[in-house]
Amino acid sequence: MPRRSTAPIVAAQVREPPRSPRGERTRAKLVAAARAVFERDGYLEARLVDITSEAHTAAGSFYTYFANKEEIFAAVLEEVQEEMLHPHVREVAGSEDPVALIEASNRAYLTAYRRNAKLMRLLEQVAAIDDNVRELRLRRGRTFVERNARSIRELQSRGIADPDVDPLLAATALSAMVGRMAYTTYVIGEECDLEQLVATLTRLWANALRIPGDAPPRQEN
Repeated sequence: MPRRSTAPIVAAQVREPPRSPRGERTRAKLVAAARAVFERDGYLEARLVDITSEAHTAAGSFYTYFANKEEIFAAVLEEVQEEMLHPHVREVAGSEDPVALIEASNRAYLTAYRRNAKLMRLLEQVAAIDDNVRELRLRRGRTFVERNARSIRELQSRGIADPDVDPLLAATALSAMVGRMAYTTYVIGEECDLEQLVATLTRLWANALRIPGDAPPRQEN
């Protein structure tokens, strides 16, 4: 049975940020140290004293920024999420073509997932035994789904994507497809060439939404 904890996991996201450059540096050192300890020892075996030792900070400094292990784990995942959401994918793609954008988005996500595979493996493991971390994982997944649903609605409004597809449900299914393939490839270790994986997932995504291969780019007003 999943373990229930009374400690909040959202506090790391709503706690007031450090007010000084020194405070920002100390918090960043703690988050970086926590990631190293989590990836080395696992979540359950990681100790706060190991995190502060890795960060070369006093134990009291930890409690200035975090209440417990769950909070700093959430902070580590928050940094990774910002990286994996790749908000500047249009600049990366250099195009407004929807298929090119899907391809760039998939490549950015898979590349980031591969770079963070140890942490992604840890997230899946801990979510299975801790209800709080499970909720954190669900919230993280909803962030990706909602972003993709907005993109699908935009394509539908432009007459490019299938108008009969429910944007949120489609985004949930397609995001799950990409996420599961990333997990299978980079955590479980089922070898697959990155470019082949990107091309296949992009084709399946575009086909599912019935996006034509020669879809017109966005028309600027």
